[in-house]
Amino acid sequence: MTRLYVKAPLAILANNAGGGLVVEDGRIAELVPSGGAPAAPVDETFDASNHVVLPGLINTHHHFYQTLTRAHPDAIDKELFPWLKSLYPIWARLDPESFRLSVRLALTELLMSGCTTAADHHYLFPDGLDDAIDIEAEEAQALGMRVMLTRGSMDLSEKDGGLPPDLVVQDKETILADAERLIGRYHDGSEGAMTQIALAPCSPFSVTKALMTESAALAEKHDCRLHTHLGETEDENAYCRELFGCRPVEYLEEVGWLGPRTWLAHGIHFTTEECTKLGRHKVGVCHCPAFNAVLASGFCPINELKAAGAPVGLGVDGSASNDASNLMEQVRHAVMIGRLNYRSASAVTARDAFQLATEGSAACLGRSDIGRIAVGRQADFALFTLDELRFSGAHDPIAALVLCGAHSADRVMVKGEWRVRDGQPIGMDIARLRFEHGEAAKRFT
Repeated sequence: MTRLYVKAPLAILANNAGGGLVVEDGRIAELVPSGGAPAAPVDETFDASNHVVLPGLINTHHHFYQTLTRAHPDAIDKELFPWLKSLYPIWARLDPESFRLSVRLALTELLMSGCTTAADHHYLFPDGLDDAIDIEAEEAQALGMRVMLTRGSMDLSEKDGGLPPDLVVQDKETILADAERLIGRYHDGSEGAMTQIALAPCSPFSVTKALMTESAALAEKHDCRLHTHLGETEDENAYCRELFGCRPVEYLEEVGWLGPRTWLAHGIHFTTEECTKLGRHKVGVCHCPAFNAVLASGFCPINELKAAGAPVGLGVDGSASNDASNLMEQVRHAVMIGRLNYRSASAVTARDAFQLATEGSAACLGRSDIGRIAVGRQADFALFTLDELRFSGAHDPIAALVLCGAHSADRVMVKGEWRVRDGQPIGMDIARLRFEHGEAAKRFT
């Protein structure tokens, strides 16, 4: 087993590690204090004196397929419900080839932004795309990224009072059978896992109560996690009151989802009492600041949720509502939008935002082996330089990444292996990917 010494970083987001860290067997073996040296011999040294070292960033909500419909003229400048109704018929054209390219591009973008673990919420299974989650698992393995692949689902179409058209929904039996198959094939609950599966009925306006309750039971049976959109818009609140006679958080409790197995996307329209309830039950929330701004959905009460005890993470959301797959940019958005929401320059600091994207996100995914630079944790890191003009004159290197607008990592390590060097993903032809993905996207005009 090779011992790698990441030596004397310019700055590092960790305690008592000013001298760097040692990686062995895919884990952090040692933290080196400032002015110190490794306690045991090393086989290789990487000089990090020009780098800011962060824990690998963790994306807790995405829709990889949406990279094919960025800035789409049928959807721009619309709020959530009309945005979805415009795009559902277009997304129904998804096929395995274009889907694979959308996944490859999204994962590559994320990795280049310093993201080492990504959760994707895929809920569209038009005819011919039954193996969508299998495709995602293959692409993540090829790129060397950790993934939480959520088997999304919709079984409530327009004819039944739901939002999506009939051609993009499946029946409950098909959904649950495929979920069991995927858990059996891919879900790894062990420390250091590279691929995990979660169950993810899409939203209150696209799934039945029966699918929600049976998904919860299946997750309990197989000890995997649950994910859904909730508290996203006032339209959703009105929909839940009309269809279920309650608000979204009450609905969540009725269907057996109010517990630490669950993490939610968005969580914008929660009352103070609902934040308290979610915190008491340790329900996680993924904050998606760019999505919330682009679709004018509102502000996530991140500080109230954290104060109540709810894990709060960070996500880029779909690349048709962001419209990028860059998690470092989301860290900056979290600071700017958080300060605007709370009308306070100290309400959300750069380090607060990094906590969302690392430890907070890890907690949402139920993982204690990633998200922090500490002995025994997985060796997942993102290394950034401050060489660009935007950073000249910056005095706090960690804050500078956020306030000066870093967007791409110079090096990225996952499980002790370099996956990005000199800003380029290892083994990936970026020019070819851009061309092939761009050609595929033309089918969705």
